[in-house]
Amino acid sequence: MEESAGPQPSGEPARDRGPARFARPALIAGALVAVVCIALLVVIFFLDTFNATVYSVGGNDIADDTQEARDIRGLYDGARAGSIAILVFALLAAAAAGVVLYRARKPADGDGEAGDDVDFDDLGR
Repeated sequence: MEESAGPQPSGEPARDRGPARFARPALIAGALVAVVCIALLVVIFFLDTFNATVYSVGGNDIADDTQEARDIRGLYDGARAGSIAILVFALLAAAAAGVVLYRARKPADGDGEAGDDVDFDDLGR
């Protein structure tokens, strides 16, 4: 009999059906995108702080109502707004995927324990 590397048919039905099949990758992608957006927001904060510091070295104030100060304050507004919007979307996608995974989890057998019965004496050996 020839063996192949492809999926082998088994006697039990496939566990992941419907939306639960896509929930785990969506949860991972949502979490990664959220981390990247948070890192981008931190970088933008430090760039804004740096720009304000450099602008104020010459005796100017970043809170002034001059065109140059307004331009510096608004330099990263688009990136900040986009990053916040994508962050909210990624967190919502990760939360929805978490809910789907929670609802599709496999119920425990019997008395509520999912694993072997191990007592304190077994752990000490």
